[in-house]
Amino acid sequence: MKSMTGYAYEEMNNEDLSLSVEIKSYNARFLDLAVNMPSFLSRLEMPVREMISAKIARGKVDVYIKIKEKNSKISVTADTQAALAYASEISKVAEALGRSEPVPLKLIIEQEGVLNVQKDFDPEYYWNFIKPLMEKALNQFVGDREREGNNLCKDIQKMADKIESCVSVFVEWQSKMEEIFKANILKRFEEVLGDNVDEQRAMQETAALLVKYTINEEIVRLKSHISALKKEIEDNPAPGRKLDFICQEMNREINTIGSKNQISEVGAAVIKAKDALENIREQIRNIE
Repeated sequence: MKSMTGYAYEEMNNEDLSLSVEIKSYNARFLDLAVNMPSFLSRLEMPVREMISAKIARGKVDVYIKIKEKNSKISVTADTQAALAYASEISKVAEALGRSEPVPLKLIIEQEGVLNVQKDFDPEYYWNFIKPLMEKALNQFVGDREREGNNLCKDIQKMADKIESCVSVFVEWQSKMEEIFKANILKRFEEVLGDNVDEQRAMQETAALLVKYTINEEIVRLKSHISALKKEIEDNPAPGRKLDFICQEMNREINTIGSKNQISEVGAAVIKAKDALENIREQIRNIE
């Protein structure tokens, strides 16, 4: 199990360049990947995405790749005709304004097209440095998510055990709840019919209502959901979405038991189970 929250940072330096890779992630329903890198490295974005997608299934993942070159390979060419044209036209403007000072060189070379800078870019050259650093950062990142995921797993298992203890309370008091319900039904019959109560009729009506108000089916389904939850935690490396569905079903059964309850001990166990389930639902929002 992995958390969707993680962080990693790696860097390297040599005589030609400094390179750093930073990866951070947050909660998201699906994989939302953003790769931030210098524009001249844009052709390498796809292989970076493929490396991330191969190991990460869900989460908002931000990747930052920064490069600082110490011996930059650039070529600069001057367009002297453009420079002469700018100088001539700027002089005409100065003359029209009645100003005779010389045109500053700085003003001319700042004009578009006067100096042209071209950077030599070899994708393989940069990729040879980026790929191993990405692998190192990605392994650190996955390890960080797994460590956090293990902590989440332990907490979820602890909460599931609490719900199981509540189920034991439900089982213990189930027969008592049915006895109380039967007694209440007979009492109402006696209040309405007095000594003319048809005991057989009362028993039939009680049996029919018990089918509706007994919590046995809810207990059976709740036990099944708890088993399914624990199995997902143990067997599924990315159980987040499935756990969310299981928790919805567990919540439905606990609520139904609460609505049928007439005993304070069962009511207290319902509250305890709902609190534990809410903690589980809060934790699975962080699970991949």
